[in-house]
Amino acid sequence: MTKKIAAPLALAAATTCLSSIAVLADDAPEAIAAAVDAAFQPLLEEHDVPGLAVGVTIGGQHYFFNYGLAAKDTKAPVSENTLFELGSVSKTFTATLGASAVVIGGMSLADHPSKYMPELEGKGVDKATLLNLATYTAGGLPLQFPDAPGMEAYFQQWTPDAAPGEQRRYSNPSIGLFGYLGARALDGDFTDLMEKAIIPGLGLTSTYMRVPEEAMDNYAWGYNRDGKPTRVNPGWLAAEAYGVKSSTADMLRFIDANIAPETLEPELRQAVEGTHIGYFRVGEMVQGLGWEQYPFPVSLERLLAGNAATMAMEPNPATELTPPVSPTEPTLYNKTGSTNGFGAYVAFVPEEKIGVVMLANKNFPIPARITATHAVLEALAGEWAKRAE
Repeated sequence: MTKKIAAPLALAAATTCLSSIAVLADDAPEAIAAAVDAAFQPLLEEHDVPGLAVGVTIGGQHYFFNYGLAAKDTKAPVSENTLFELGSVSKTFTATLGASAVVIGGMSLADHPSKYMPELEGKGVDKATLLNLATYTAGGLPLQFPDAPGMEAYFQQWTPDAAPGEQRRYSNPSIGLFGYLGARALDGDFTDLMEKAIIPGLGLTSTYMRVPEEAMDNYAWGYNRDGKPTRVNPGWLAAEAYGVKSSTADMLRFIDANIAPETLEPELRQAVEGTHIGYFRVGEMVQGLGWEQYPFPVSLERLLAGNAATMAMEPNPATELTPPVSPTEPTLYNKTGSTNGFGAYVAFVPEEKIGVVMLANKNFPIPARITATHAVLEALAGEWAKRAE
């Protein structure tokens, strides 16, 4: 396991101000390291995880904890520059693009899909708003695309089983369509807009929709339940729902942009702030655009409940927040993500200036990810309180 630290980052749209990475050797970071090691290191053996990268941000300082292998065959070690598939953590990037379409593209979350995709006019999905699509409350869109002749054909024939806004049913087609329509509102292709505007605008340099040849050596191999190497297979709206690849170094920059959006250019700042608004209360959490919210401090039990399998696999009653809520008290934002060979979890608390990102090249159980991260967040909150005294 290796430990590294990066100095605070200055984030600016379309500009990258990267601080150098140096080996860490003072007492306070070692206290943080002890918390990370105790929480995460046992997971490799318990869940047969080949490689795990953990990044921590506290007050703008970045700490990296790297365990195991990025690829079994080459024995390449995990580092803060190793690329992992983010799975559904990608939805927070999609939400940022969609919020950008609201800020600069004239799109409204109250619009209906047919405004940007006329072939859906009068269809069941057109009863929903773009907000419903972004918050999985369109009326019962499923977790994955079922067999159908094509993406457009599927949405044309889909029939809702609930009124928009009545229930949350976590869905790749739902937020995938939101991202697709957001790109249309910006008169562009989703992947191109992500690669040329959103990702560089956030100051990210090792985050990709399509990993270029020169970065392939950093792209970890994921491993499925049988231990076989695998990487994501594209499907309909895959880019929008689960297509981002990134490193812990870049994901901490992304967290910092969310902790301090005032460091971004004005339009992107408004977009990031737009993803922090809560729109629906669902059980133990509040659903925003991409991010899911909890008051902080939050108990482990509540965080586990909000990220339980029932929240991902079953419909849950939803209560619309009218008006939508911009948190005024300390709030934890989080998102899990998985592909067949990778597992991810991101959580941060802007008011406390703390955050954790965990990237692994195996899709191991979400409760284990949540439990480990919660322990580290508690340690970070305590450390930040000491520094603030």
